[in-house]
Amino acid sequence: MKLIRTEDAVGQVLCHDLTQIIPGVSKGPRFRKGHIVTEEDIPVLLSMGKDHLYIWEKDDTMYHENDAAEILRQICQNDHMKASEVKEGKIELTAECEGLFQVDVERLDAVNDIDQIMIATRHTNSPVKKGEKLAGTRVIPLVIKKEKMELAKERAGSEPLCRLLPYRLKTAGVVTTGNEVFYGRIEDKFTPVVERKLQAYGIEMKEHWIVGDEKADIVSAIREMKDKGLDLIIATGGMSVDPDDQTPGAIREAGTEVVTYGAPVLPGAMLCLAYFPDGTPVMGLPGCVMYAKATIFDLLLPRVAAGIPISRKDITTLGHGGLCLGCPECHYPNCGFGKG
Repeated sequence: MKLIRTEDAVGQVLCHDLTQIIPGVSKGPRFRKGHIVTEEDIPVLLSMGKDHLYIWEKDDTMYHENDAAEILRQICQNDHMKASEVKEGKIELTAECEGLFQVDVERLDAVNDIDQIMIATRHTNSPVKKGEKLAGTRVIPLVIKKEKMELAKERAGSEPLCRLLPYRLKTAGVVTTGNEVFYGRIEDKFTPVVERKLQAYGIEMKEHWIVGDEKADIVSAIREMKDKGLDLIIATGGMSVDPDDQTPGAIREAGTEVVTYGAPVLPGAMLCLAYFPDGTPVMGLPGCVMYAKATIFDLLLPRVAAGIPISRKDITTLGHGGLCLGCPECHYPNCGFGKG
């Protein structure tokens, strides 16, 4: 790359895109990398404030910004992702389907720790819709040493840093517990909320049973839903420590392995999460899911819908960022809740 006066650039090859901004009209590349400067281009370039230009000089030890951005794209891009055209050394990845977006944060940090390189992504475990942005890449200078890009590939490893997992679960059953609902003392306002949240991830509520506070009845309902082959079983009500609250114990007695009863998230501390031996998830939802805009259920449901097993460690790490601020106008998921 060589710096020369614009008036002396006729016949030379530009080594980067040049952006023209016309206030209120447009902003974008007026001249692209590789453009051969003509006599007619000189007044335009000068009007853009370009008194000097970088022209291309062959150097086998360096990558141009566009070529380096392509390497970073390869480091990030995985299935179900679409790459934009390289523009001014930048490439963006967008989702080609709805699903759960995940990032290997440790490897991402290792790559970003290399000077003059940047990859910006959404938070890991973010639910995304088709067409939404996932990541953007670029290098800071116009040219970068090839050895730095080789180091980036080494730190990234053989697998892409990002992945987009389409939602897999299709059916669910909901067990509503509590004598107050079973005997018609109050209206069941919990199930419609759960059904609506399930639908957002393409999951249909195929079964809905209402049972009382007897543990044996709750156990039976969970087992029968399991026998029907449903992808997900949810129990609502009876999740606190009151004498009549039997749901956590019933989930365990139904034959599951409980991952956790309790989570470092507010709202949602009384969550119960368990799995049958074949991997079918069972979730016991605390009452806050019925009235709070964003809860532990919203944090975990995208992972469950994508078929990702959730471990005890996954739950404990939710504590950092697990405090919902209860904003008067909720902006979840475009906020810090659950994004430690």
